[in-house]
Amino acid sequence: MLLGYVGADPEVRYPEPDRPVAFLSLATNDYNAKTGTEITEWHRLVMGGDNARLAEKYIRKGSRIFVEGKLKSREFEDKFKIRRRVTEIIVERVELLGRSEH
Repeated sequence: MLLGYVGADPEVRYPEPDRPVAFLSLATNDYNAKTGTEITEWHRLVMGGDNARLAEKYIRKGSRIFVEGKLKSREFEDKFKIRRRVTEIIVERVELLGRSEH
């Protein structure tokens, strides 16, 4: 479960007709009491089906959302032939909470 702000407009792809997949970044904040600073963590979200349609229509940069999902890690080779590992959140449930006041 994560609660945060969307970092950029969703990127929506249609790998198959009528089967959208949305990719977006989510910023969550945590307060470090020892240093008195706020720490921002960035998460990569992947949404499919109805959640992707909702993202395409309503979610924009600055939107505040709550998501539930599961972690999935995968490896890939970048354009420089370097093996990379990324962990994504496969969103099972999303709730729109409003826009950023920033």
